[in-house]
Amino acid sequence: MSRTLHLNAFVMGVGHHEAAWRHPRTAEHHVLDVDHFVRLGQIAERGKLDSIFFADGLAIGPNIRRNTQAIFEPITLLSAIAGGTSKVGLIATASTGYNHPYTLARAFASLEHISGGRAGWNIVTSGNSQEALNFGLDSIPEHAGRYRRAQEFVDVVTKLWDSWDQDAVVLDVESAVFADPDRVRTIDHVGEHFSVRGPLNSPRSPQGRPVLVQAGSSEDGKELAAHHAEVVFTAQRTIAEGRSFYQDLKSRLPKYGRTYSDLQILPGIVPFIGSTEAEAKALEREFTDLISPDYALGQLSAFFNVDLTGLSLDARLPELPPESEIEGHKSRSTLVRQLAAKGDLTIRELIGELGGGRGHRSIAGTPEQIADDLIAWVDADAADGFNIMPPYLPGGLDDFVDQVVPILQARGRFRTDYTESTLRGHYGLAVPTAAESREQAATAV
Repeated sequence: MSRTLHLNAFVMGVGHHEAAWRHPRTAEHHVLDVDHFVRLGQIAERGKLDSIFFADGLAIGPNIRRNTQAIFEPITLLSAIAGGTSKVGLIATASTGYNHPYTLARAFASLEHISGGRAGWNIVTSGNSQEALNFGLDSIPEHAGRYRRAQEFVDVVTKLWDSWDQDAVVLDVESAVFADPDRVRTIDHVGEHFSVRGPLNSPRSPQGRPVLVQAGSSEDGKELAAHHAEVVFTAQRTIAEGRSFYQDLKSRLPKYGRTYSDLQILPGIVPFIGSTEAEAKALEREFTDLISPDYALGQLSAFFNVDLTGLSLDARLPELPPESEIEGHKSRSTLVRQLAAKGDLTIRELIGELGGGRGHRSIAGTPEQIADDLIAWVDADAADGFNIMPPYLPGGLDDFVDQVVPILQARGRFRTDYTESTLRGHYGLAVPTAAESREQAATAV
């Protein structure tokens, strides 16, 4: 039986391509215009996409003269988008490294109620040295330690979301009962990193609790995903690589009492769409030609935590630290290293390859070619759907929604209308009761 795809719109500024703000297809001032982002949510909803997603960082990036990737805090921004949409899911990145579980649980619970149960949390541990400096640290905390903190952080947040039963709010005016105290409980968590009594001061949400999303592909990242995540965003460049990652991650689920259907895997894809393949490739070249090499080298340096900014663009990558010695972007550093070695790429060629999606796969073709490609990945068990990363906005998302989505719909591979109103409903995920969640947490290995 042919599976239907899940589609998430991963949007960033005026486009994922690092030179998007310089291209005539974008309006550079939109990076500061909330109405631009509300419009993106409306475009995604017009296409019946499962969700719209915002990444985040807690530092300005390696070269503010050329670009920065995160301006708006995403939970706040998604609250604005919630008011301009009614169905599309709303996923925000938030760090376990530089937040507290209680305040983060409350912020997402608020987004849940504002949106009617459409919120999702992309869990990140924050592996950027500039972020560490903004929070009183001299360097990035070591990788394994960040993930131990993340495991406990997620445990505390989910316990807080589960501290209210679904029917705890009574609102009985005559008897003056706002909520049943027997259905609201403390969590009394005491752990290595956090001590939290609870309960959360926000009732349980319409979809039970926000959807948990994760994007790390290191060993620690995959284990965190297998334990907690319901959607995974990943960077895989071939069907073979995607299939290997897919099978590896899903095979880890049973030890946490979970099944394959409890987790949806969405590789990223940067689509350049044209009426012909030649037209699409020409469009991609236009963006590549606008890359600022000094900005791209700063981005490349961040992957390895090594200063590469003085290298000749016609050189190859020098010998770099292995993944085992990198505390920040472990899996992405390996992907970049392998990409450079496989193609024997010069640094100029490498930054061109990375300009669209920082290691995510770019595809330039007609709407039919792109639809064929997406279906092939899902049919090969290399994906459950895709993280669509338009290289420029809003036009790139408009083109995908208006040209590729109808082909997927005509082939019976994507919904023609929403049948659910929550993010869990869109992804086919169960709505857990608080009691079920508490029992699952108690029995998980």
